[in-house]
Amino acid sequence: MSKKKLVMIGNGMAGIRTIEEVLRINPNLFDITIFGKEPYPNYNRIQLSHVLQGDMTVDDIIMNDWDWYHAHGIELFTGETIINIDTQNKLVYSEQGRKMQFDELIIATGSSPFILPIPGANKRGVIGFRDIADCLQMIDTAKVAKRAVVIGGGLLGLEAAKGLVHLGMEVDVVHLMGHLMEKQLDEVAGRMLQEELEQQGMNFYMRKQAVEILGDDRVSGLRFRDGEELQANLVVMAAGIVPNAAVAKASGIEVKRGIVINDFMETSLPHIYAVGECAEHRGISYGLVAPLYEQAIVLAKKLCGVRTPAYEGSIVGAQLKVSEVDLFSAGDITEGPTTKTIKVHNEWEGVYKKVVLQDQHITGIVLYGDTRDSHRLFGMMMRREDITGKANISFFTEPGGQTAGHDVSLLPDNEVICGCNGVNKGSIVEAVQTQGLTTVEQIGSCTSAGRSCGRCKPLIQDLLEYTLGDQFDPATRKTTLCGCTDCSHDEVVEHIRSKGLTTVKEVMHVLGWKNQEGCTKCRPALNYYLGMIYSDYQDDRDSRLVNEKLHANIQKDGTFSVVPRMYGGVTTAEDLRKIADVADKYEVPLVKLTGGQRIGLFGIKKEHLPQVWAELQMPSGYAYGKTLRTVKTCVGKTFCRFGTQDSMSLGIELEKRFERLDTPHKVKMGVSGCPRNCAESGIKDIGFVGVEGGWEIYVAGNGGTDLRAGELLSKVSTKEEALELTGAYLQYYRETALYLERTSKWMERVGLEQVQSHLADPVTRQELNERLEQAVARYEEPWIQAVEKPIIQDHLYSHQNFTAMKN
Repeated sequence: MSKKKLVMIGNGMAGIRTIEEVLRINPNLFDITIFGKEPYPNYNRIQLSHVLQGDMTVDDIIMNDWDWYHAHGIELFTGETIINIDTQNKLVYSEQGRKMQFDELIIATGSSPFILPIPGANKRGVIGFRDIADCLQMIDTAKVAKRAVVIGGGLLGLEAAKGLVHLGMEVDVVHLMGHLMEKQLDEVAGRMLQEELEQQGMNFYMRKQAVEILGDDRVSGLRFRDGEELQANLVVMAAGIVPNAAVAKASGIEVKRGIVINDFMETSLPHIYAVGECAEHRGISYGLVAPLYEQAIVLAKKLCGVRTPAYEGSIVGAQLKVSEVDLFSAGDITEGPTTKTIKVHNEWEGVYKKVVLQDQHITGIVLYGDTRDSHRLFGMMMRREDITGKANISFFTEPGGQTAGHDVSLLPDNEVICGCNGVNKGSIVEAVQTQGLTTVEQIGSCTSAGRSCGRCKPLIQDLLEYTLGDQFDPATRKTTLCGCTDCSHDEVVEHIRSKGLTTVKEVMHVLGWKNQEGCTKCRPALNYYLGMIYSDYQDDRDSRLVNEKLHANIQKDGTFSVVPRMYGGVTTAEDLRKIADVADKYEVPLVKLTGGQRIGLFGIKKEHLPQVWAELQMPSGYAYGKTLRTVKTCVGKTFCRFGTQDSMSLGIELEKRFERLDTPHKVKMGVSGCPRNCAESGIKDIGFVGVEGGWEIYVAGNGGTDLRAGELLSKVSTKEEALELTGAYLQYYRETALYLERTSKWMERVGLEQVQSHLADPVTRQELNERLEQAVARYEEPWIQAVEKPIIQDHLYSHQNFTAMKN
């Protein structure tokens, strides 16, 4: 029986949650294709504020990576927007001219920021805050600009403002209403929030209406209706969202504010559904994740032919993701003639609690300064629990003064613990007891609890400890390798060593992997650990990450970038001719100097990759691998009048000695011939600075979003000493770091003194280098040898055609 064709427009949280549920119910029902306008796999949009505030990186918020799509046979087109739906012939057309047939179509296009229709709103420096591109633009702007204005004092606006303050900008928040977050907070809580945020560095202009963005080509300020002006290099619009429903409307699907759907996410036309922020259900378009996930579950069951209760709308709760601010709001918080309230206002400790009651039921909740009762009260509201006899101040405390929200044993089994994913206490307890779960991460993998906003993780931890009782071991508060196993990274390595396990399959079998095939997180990790432990290990290519298999980087348009190795950034006329010939022959659209002092060929078609490498006859630069990426050099004393050491010679020798060596994460080096540091050696994983009489070696630097200066490991006198110490350092990192742990994070965990102490012994350094040389020997031959070509061809695929890849 052939599979039905399911096409989804949109690659966001609501849509992918639908696909996850479909795969869970019946993984063989559909042939799935997804179009996403952003050049990323599915990520957690809720956590963008943490990226802006510097607590997370873009990689940290990826929920389903490229390998996830491949593992489930999903065809993904990123950076490609659908511009037309032929509803009669069941076809969609992309802006790139692609045509795709469907049996069932999901529209999950999300929403866009509402941009105020005022003069100047199209100037450079005026943006919204809805996606990674907005986030990165704010980070880049903050490097050169100092004043920002955020229009909108709601959830998103305040999170953006906090991030900009963290980036060192002076931030003014403009809000039309009299207090902040007026949809979620009353005046008392709004005022308390404003006072706290003012102490954190924000300025507020309340009851102000912006009427014009000032500046020529780029924004320079903002004018209010009363004539007052503010200076600004950046204006962030956070005054609301607009459902992305244009393509549906143009295709004849009923649209009001959003795409109109019924209780089963069906649009006005058969076989076409809508889910998420683009949809309008009973006159409401939801902007929080919990109702979108509720919609997704109903839609998935509908698509799979499983009977399901209708979706009748959602009561939502909100939390502000700003450090040092603890608030929760849910339901209708307005007070009226038919409502009563219970309020506690402790001005001394900055705590405010309000519960709105109507007809013996909770209809609204506001908690500020202490939200530990939020789950209990929210559960009572959702269950429409009769609070007769409970509606007094003891509502917030138990006898003896204990806060009721503290004791998870008092929560009923139907108490919702994770509001975003609709997971209750009973489901978590059952999973812990039947699946043998011991960590919050395992619970998330098994039940999805805690995978979205993360607010519920402390409660999940309490529930885990309560469920396990005497069997709970505080040492189990660990991060497991992935949800397929109960073992941590360190435990997996120890089991491999002690049990003599030699293959990925053997590790998973002996250690009782829950998923017998593993996943895209554990298979590459196991492959690395086995290669690190055994010098004669045969690499398992099926356990490699996507880009490592391809020896090329997937680009947003589905083509690839190829980056040949240029040792120390030094090249020859012969190699330049090869690159030029290949660029001409294969009509490469972009030839660019990379940040690693190499030449990248961008836009190569997948079918041309083997021929391109064969004709280049140059080793791969491993611009995609968990290995030594680049060794950046300056010209050093050979040409520079300031140079004190031969940086090019050392850089080339380092690169040739350590190339192709597997490491826990990518490694970048820099070699500067003098303290002027032109090769940026101070922010590399390993950096060398030439000084009078030798080299200073700096380690664990990071030049990315999480900027970290390198620490001085040692000073050596000769090139030979530098090579010996670097080899020992790299091998120690290989043997003690977690897979996908950068040197900067590893160093913060183990400490510089520990590393220096371990490398101080000459015998230890020699042993480390011997083990490293054994590992390097596995990779002596360039990857592009003829014997490899069939393997590469066999594994060739792109994120636009995952189903073409063979096992």
